[in-house]
Amino acid sequence: MESEDDIDMHDANNESGEDDFYSGGDDDAGAMAAYDDSDADIADYEFIDNDSDDSDDLVSIRSQQNYTILSEVDIRHRQEDDIMRISTVLSISKAEAGILLRFYSWSVSKVYDEWFADEEMVRRSVGLLEKPVVPFPHGREMTCGICFETYPYNRLHTAACGHPFCNSCWAGYISTAINYGPGCLILSCPDPPCAAAVGQDMINALASDEDREKYLRYFIRSYVEDNRKTTWCPAPGCDFAVDFILGCGNYDVTCRCSYSFCWNCTEEAHRPVDCGNVAKWILKNIAESETMKWILGNSKPCPKCKRPIEKNQGCMHITCTPPCKFEFCWLCLGAWSEHGERTGGFYACNHYETAKQEGVYDEAEKRREMAKNSLERYTHYYERWATNQSSRQKAMADLQQMQSVHLEKLSDIQCQTESQLKFITEAWLQIVECRRVLKWTYAYGYYLPEHEHAKRQFFEYLQGEAESGLERLHQCAEKELQVYLNAEGPSKDFNEFRTKLAGLTSVTRNYFENLVRALENGLSDVDTHGACSRMGSSKSVGGSSSRGRSGKGKGSTSRSSGSSRNIDNSDHWSCEYCTFANDKSATICQMCTK
Repeated sequence: MESEDDIDMHDANNESGEDDFYSGGDDDAGAMAAYDDSDADIADYEFIDNDSDDSDDLVSIRSQQNYTILSEVDIRHRQEDDIMRISTVLSISKAEAGILLRFYSWSVSKVYDEWFADEEMVRRSVGLLEKPVVPFPHGREMTCGICFETYPYNRLHTAACGHPFCNSCWAGYISTAINYGPGCLILSCPDPPCAAAVGQDMINALASDEDREKYLRYFIRSYVEDNRKTTWCPAPGCDFAVDFILGCGNYDVTCRCSYSFCWNCTEEAHRPVDCGNVAKWILKNIAESETMKWILGNSKPCPKCKRPIEKNQGCMHITCTPPCKFEFCWLCLGAWSEHGERTGGFYACNHYETAKQEGVYDEAEKRREMAKNSLERYTHYYERWATNQSSRQKAMADLQQMQSVHLEKLSDIQCQTESQLKFITEAWLQIVECRRVLKWTYAYGYYLPEHEHAKRQFFEYLQGEAESGLERLHQCAEKELQVYLNAEGPSKDFNEFRTKLAGLTSVTRNYFENLVRALENGLSDVDTHGACSRMGSSKSVGGSSSRGRSGKGKGSTSRSSGSSRNIDNSDHWSCEYCTFANDKSATICQMCTK
């Protein structure tokens, strides 16, 4: 579908920009900007009860997204609307309109363009004949072109071409095509040289109930699978589709089943890493080559039988397994019978060590060393990628537990309404999203060229600041909250905890906004001479967002880069690192301890 199809979308077309988790937004959002961001996060997860006070907010947020989630009913309605539109404008039957739309991948504008440019050519290409090729006289018997039996005309059917076939042969022909799969949607006349299309009206008239149901299923799926703007949610067992506004840049979408994925490649949501590197990373994680690298890096081939051997003891005297039983030196791979006092004894091989000191390496040893280094580097990034994935799954489970059980309990203990405890849900939503982003930054770091030292240094700085902020937030939401959940009555310092957790949520969001923005821009802020010159000023990068720069972001304050304390008023000073407003008497930041 093209431009005409966009009228069925939400009002997202009228939005001036994206309003996703890390879009940065417009400075005109005012003091409610950070609040809107946190509400947008809630739309990413469906743990929230439908009867909660946030339901209206969720509807409002979803209307601003650059995609629309479609159920099967929604798909049918859109499909029927498009068919009716084409049928009305072109003055053709609904069956013919369906054939046209499917041929042009359900693009209404494409059908219009081609039809009004050359109607005759379109009819010929699609198989919509204006006049029958064979006359079909009424009131007389005719011979079926398949079984060659003679039938009265009321027991025969024809496509637009006029070739007569009996109802029984038509039913068998249609059933066979449907059982073969979606190819039944381009069914044509059974007569071999004829290209006349068979529409849904003939399927409904001649096919069995079971075959009609299968055909309808293929017909509906075609509306999604043949349309370049829609795709199915890849989550197992999910029947929702996503209709996307092309050209918006950010491809991350969240289905109603709570699964977040990339609309472009249908892998799980992976901002800020591009789809190409994600495909390479996933392939690398499952590739046999990694096993081979481990074998090369941690084993050596027996000099006699060439089978790989892993050294499991400290002695350099290796004996191959039967039937080979060859004894050799692990260091130089020479026969052990040639080793003795003159070569440095049984636990050293000075021939090898001398060669190593002189830089004379065997090519196989070089390859083993390179494979081992490559494997260690991959393991470093993969372990952290997988660890953050596990932490994210645990955080999602904790979020669900919080919303279904703990919020009600905390509300009773602290004598506060659940709406007043919304800051806890926002904190957990932030943790879940940040774990996802942090996970993919390790894949980004793996593919960052090693020779670009300045970019790598700046990347590791931003990643470290973001990870540090996330760990503080996660610990506060996970550990410190337990004190108030286990309390016997209202706690006097609960409001202080509220301020701390809300502040950490805002600070962590700022860190990750800047991290995502920097990585999506290819770390273009780094000059060719290195990132060291930016480290002093990047403190403000780690602690401010696009909203923070305007002074309107939640939890942010205006500050200069030349002072560690910025006086907002006579009672407080703002931390240059995390923007937290500290009491005037404090000598270190109570939030980030800097």
